[in-house]
Amino acid sequence: MKLFERSANEVTVTPLGEEIVRQAQSVLEQAAAIKEIAKRGKDPLGGALALGIIYTIGPYLLPDLVRQMIAKTPQMPLMLQENFTVKLLEMLRTGEIDCAILAEPFPDAGLAIAPLYDEPFMAAVPANHPLAAKTQITSEELKNETMLLLGSGHCFRDHVLEVCPEFARFSSNTEGIRKSFEGSSLETIKHMVAAGMGVTLVPRLSVPKEALAAKARRHEDAFVKYLPFAGDPPTRRVVLVWRRSFTRYEAIAALRNAIYACELPGVKRLS
Repeated sequence: MKLFERSANEVTVTPLGEEIVRQAQSVLEQAAAIKEIAKRGKDPLGGALALGIIYTIGPYLLPDLVRQMIAKTPQMPLMLQENFTVKLLEMLRTGEIDCAILAEPFPDAGLAIAPLYDEPFMAAVPANHPLAAKTQITSEELKNETMLLLGSGHCFRDHVLEVCPEFARFSSNTEGIRKSFEGSSLETIKHMVAAGMGVTLVPRLSVPKEALAAKARRHEDAFVKYLPFAGDPPTRRVVLVWRRSFTRYEAIAALRNAIYACELPGVKRLS
C-alpha cells in the first residue's frame, strides 16, 4: 500500500493517499462542527469571529464595519485576515477562518453564500489628462491608454481585464510600445495615476468622498479624476461565504446586518 510515490525531484500523493487526506479533513471538519455546536449552546454571539476579506475590499469596508460591530455586538470581536481569494478559500476549508467577504466569481468550494452588494467600477485618470474633462467614460475610450493593473493573484485584476480585454496581451509583457504596470495595491496604483503613469479602474467604495465633491479640496486625490461609466457600468458582486458546517448562524446574521448598516455609497445592496 503506497501513500506516496517518490520521483527524482519530488514526492507525489497517490490516489489512496489523497483519499486518506480527504477522510482526515472530514474528521477535522466534524470535530470543528461539534466544537461550534458546544459554543452555540453557550452564546452564538460570544467570542471572536474569524473573518477573511480580500485586499481590494478590506481597506474600504472594514473601517465602517468594525465600528458597526463594536456598536452592535461588542461581545463578538472580529479577528481579521486580509488575503487573496484563493488563500482565503483554503483557510475556510481548513477552519482557519469562519467566514470571508469575497468578490465573485471564485471556484465553487461547496460553501454557503449570501450576496451583499453589487459594486460598480469607476475609471481613475490623472487630473491633467484629456479624459479628465469628461463627465463619463466608456471602455472604448480607455483602449488607447496605458492601463495600470494589480499584480497576479488579485481577482480585481481579472475584473479589469474583463472590462478591457485588449489589455490582457500586455499584462505580462514588459516589451513593446505599451506596457502594463503592476502595483501591489489599489492605493499604490492611485499614486501612479496621480503621477501621470496611466489610468486604471477602481471599485466604487475605494473612491474618496472628497474626490467626488463639487469642489475637491487640495489633497492627494485632487490629482486623480474619477469618472463613472456611461450606461450600465461594469460591476462586481461582493458576497459573504462560510462553511456549511459552521453552526453559529446568529453570528453570520449579525455580521451581515452590520455590513448592511455600513454607508456603502454608490453600491446596490442585495437581500
